[in-house]
Amino acid sequence: MESNDLKGKRVLVTGGTKGIGKAIADELAQAGAAVITSARTKSAEGTHHFIAADLTKADQVLALANEIENTFGGIDILINNVGGLTTPGGGHSTLTDAHWQQELDLNLISAIRLDRILLPKMIEQKSGVIIHISSVAGKQALWNLNMAYAVSKAALNSYSKALATELADKGVRVLTVSPGATKTEPMIRFLNDYSTSAGITPEEGMKQLMAQTGGIPIGRMAEPVEVAQLVHFLVSPSAAYLTGSIYAIDGGSLPVVS
Repeated sequence: MESNDLKGKRVLVTGGTKGIGKAIADELAQAGAAVITSARTKSAEGTHHFIAADLTKADQVLALANEIENTFGGIDILINNVGGLTTPGGGHSTLTDAHWQQELDLNLISAIRLDRILLPKMIEQKSGVIIHISSVAGKQALWNLNMAYAVSKAALNSYSKALATELADKGVRVLTVSPGATKTEPMIRFLNDYSTSAGITPEEGMKQLMAQTGGIPIGRMAEPVEVAQLVHFLVSPSAAYLTGSIYAIDGGSLPVVS
């Protein structure tokens, strides 16, 4: 990728202070973009323009969009990265209405709200790219570990495809990136908690989890920067003909053709 191919582009990365989000923000800034990050709380390591926002709350989504409009006049690229697994495992009997709503608010509705409020300016300028960060769980749910999360990501995939079709002739591209196991703090924490509860080592826990999904043929988790590099390509001029597709970055773990 060219090191300056995003010069002059205004980018918002939600959940952009840690993990995959931070890697994306850093990667796109290095490519010349003016990067804005949002999260509930600011990280001490952040070097990009930061706006605090809880995107599960409609009023804070509106406040975020208003600050972006007043400070930057809009954005050119939106990375909907905020999300996560926040509900317990154990299957349907462990999940309450509140659990389902919590997961949908975080992983689906937050992106829908932000898209809706930022899209009019993109349509007006007849250009823009929206990336939804999903998960391979959206295509391969593990009932005992991530049922509500997987369902919310599957819904995000469907919404993203529909939105891409709607906007294709308006100059706005919409794409989905679905990481598999990625070496982030939440993933390491999840592995440690899972292993502790099972009375096994984190290495054994990783093997058990991977056995449920068929393993990772490449033999390791992804690094956040590898996801960021894929996102960089997809938002760049080199990907101008791409829209509506889901890109798994999973080391070959999804046992499906599509």
